[in-house]
Amino acid sequence: MSLAADAAPRAHEGASGSTGPEARGAVRRGSWRLLWLLVCLGVLVGVVLASIAIGSRQIPVGVVIDALTDPSTSDDEHVVVRSLRVPRTIAGLLVGVALGLAGAVMQGVTRNPLADPGLLGVSAGASFAVVFGISILGVGNALGYIWFAFVGAAVASVVVYTLGAIGRGGATPVKLALAGAAVTSFLLSMTTAMLLMDQSTLDEYRFWAVGSIAGRDRDVLTQLAPFIVVGALMALAAGPVLNSLALGDDVARSLGSRVGLARAFAAASVVLLVGAATALAGPIGFVGLTIPHVARAITGPDYRWVLAYSMVLAPILLLGSDVIGRVVARPGELQVGIVTAVVGAPFFVMLVRRRKLAEL
Repeated sequence: MSLAADAAPRAHEGASGSTGPEARGAVRRGSWRLLWLLVCLGVLVGVVLASIAIGSRQIPVGVVIDALTDPSTSDDEHVVVRSLRVPRTIAGLLVGVALGLAGAVMQGVTRNPLADPGLLGVSAGASFAVVFGISILGVGNALGYIWFAFVGAAVASVVVYTLGAIGRGGATPVKLALAGAAVTSFLLSMTTAMLLMDQSTLDEYRFWAVGSIAGRDRDVLTQLAPFIVVGALMALAAGPVLNSLALGDDVARSLGSRVGLARAFAAASVVLLVGAATALAGPIGFVGLTIPHVARAITGPDYRWVLAYSMVLAPILLLGSDVIGRVVARPGELQVGIVTAVVGAPFFVMLVRRRKLAEL
C-alpha cells in the first residue's frame, strides 16, 4: 500500500464533531502517541547525559556533574566537559533535529519513501557550494559559507526534482532516487576536483566531509542555531499540509490547499535545515531516511506526529552514534557520519527490498 493510501484514513483525524467510538478511538491514539513521545524525550535526555559524560577521555561522573554545576572551576577535566563536550552535544541536538525533520518533510512533499537529503543530492549540493566558497572565494567562517550551503542545497533540490520529473509518470520514487544518485556523483566529482587543486582546503575539508560534530565552538553554534530553529518551526507548521499532499494533489486542492505554495514552503524549510546542518557538521547520511520510517511505525501516517517524533528520535540516533564512535575506537574516535552510515545502509537495503523497488 502506498504512503498516500496509508495516510488517507487518518489524515484528518478528529475533524468531525462526532463523540462516538471513532472519536474516542482518536483520543486514545492521541494519548498513546503523547505517552510514547514523552518516553522518547526521556531517552533523549539520557543520551544527552551520556554524550556529556562519555568520551575518548575517561572522566568520572562526579567530575562531570561538578563541571556542569560549578562553572567557576577551571580544572582541565572541567574545561573538557564545558568547552568540548557540551558544545558537541548541542551541535548533535541541532543537527539531529534538522536532519530528522528534513527527511520527514522531503518524504511527505515527494510522496517518496526513499527521500533523504543525502540520497537526493541536497547534502552534496550544500557540500559542493561550501567547498566552492572556501576554495575559490576564500570564505573562512561558518556564517560566511552557510549562505553557500543554502544556495547549493536549493539548486541541487531543483535539479534532482526536474530530472526525476522528466518522462512518463512524472517524479516517481525510483526516478528521483536515480536522479539523486547521478547528481550526487557529479557534485562529489566536482568537489573532489576542487580539493585536489587546493591542499589547504583539502586539509580543512577532509574531516568535515565524513560528517562530524566534534570541535564546534559556541560561536559557530550561536551563528547557525537560528537558521535551524526557523527551519524547524516551518517544518512543523507544514504538518497539516503534508497530510493533505499525501492524499494526492487533486484531493489536496479540493481540501483548500494551494499545492504549489505548500510545496515551496516545505522545500524552503528543507533548504534551511539541510544547509545549516551541513555547514555545521558536514554531510551526514541516512538519518533523514531512517528516522521518519521509525516515527511512522510508531505514530501512523499523520505527519503532525511524524514530524514531532522525528525531531526527537533523530538526535537520539545522532548522539547515540557519536557516543558509540567515541567508545569503539579509543583512544581515537570514529566520526558520527561513519557510524550513522553503518546503521543506516542496512536499513536502506531492507527498505528497498520491502517496497519492491520496481513496483514503486
